[in-house]
Amino acid sequence: MKVLVTGSAGFIGGVVAQQLEHAGDEVVRVDLMLEQAHGTAHVPAGTHQLDVRDAGSWEGILDGVDAVCHQAALVGAGVTVSDLPAYASHNDLGNAALLAAMHEAGVSRLVVASSMVVYGEGRYSCSEHGAQVPPPRRLEALDAGDFDNHCPTCERALGWETVDEDARLDPRSTYAASKLAQEHYTSAWVRQASASAVALRYHNVYGPGMPRDTPYSGVAAMFRSSLERGEAPRVYEDGAQMRDFVHVADVARANVLALRAVVTEPDGTFAAYNVCSGSPISIREVAELVATGTGRDIAPQVTGGYRLGDVRHIVASPELARAELGFSAEVTPAEGLHEFATAPLRA
Repeated sequence: MKVLVTGSAGFIGGVVAQQLEHAGDEVVRVDLMLEQAHGTAHVPAGTHQLDVRDAGSWEGILDGVDAVCHQAALVGAGVTVSDLPAYASHNDLGNAALLAAMHEAGVSRLVVASSMVVYGEGRYSCSEHGAQVPPPRRLEALDAGDFDNHCPTCERALGWETVDEDARLDPRSTYAASKLAQEHYTSAWVRQASASAVALRYHNVYGPGMPRDTPYSGVAAMFRSSLERGEAPRVYEDGAQMRDFVHVADVARANVLALRAVVTEPDGTFAAYNVCSGSPISIREVAELVATGTGRDIAPQVTGGYRLGDVRHIVASPELARAELGFSAEVTPAEGLHEFATAPLRA
């Protein structure tokens, strides 16, 4: 199989490309080399450097390609509202331009990197009143240190449950809105272009090669960067927020399985799958695992601060990906995050 991998010089895309090549597939590597992700790194040999947002720049590169694995995107929580145009440009326009170029070249199979952030808040229930859909958390409550979502009837703190792929989509941040837009563009393209696509909704991805010292990365890398400077990792809220952390090697394997599946699917097929470890963990535990992995006695600093784009709990269910793609994570957060403490980061 001949696969074009966008973002192939980056964190996830690079590992996807390596796994495909190891399996004997032919890989076409494409990357923009965005500064937020690559820093001052040089373009790796054999990589086509182009702007994914320019549909015309794809001419000839898609020739003979069986499927595209689209990893190129601006990720992370961003810094300010002024980041809105960058997310819309790189993620939404970039995705749309690629889809147009694929249609022009007759390439009709795609795996696209999405994110669990499209769900917004996770799935909640009250022990007395059942399932609940919480509204955005109130500023007054956050300022007072009340970070939980509460039952509207009895005011108890809601308990979290795992989120299936058919859950309500309600993005709460700039990045989340851009990822949902990518899914919408892709599902529309599937219908209009007689194509087939898979969207992989990643949970928090970590592993060797993550960018250091940038908010356009994952929280694990930010904790790792702080420890590298000899500083305590700063944990927002009370640290009890529940997440799932999945190793980049597992994420890459999920992409390979999705590529194998999508090339055999009939036209007009669009599916989304959660990609997670299946082992929920609190943000404070993440910081503690990375800290202990360094061998230093540096305890995380729980700040009580918050970011408006964050949600309280979001933990995805791995069951559909296991049943339909045959994907199950092999690296647990307890193992992987401890090792990540000394893994090399991207400068």
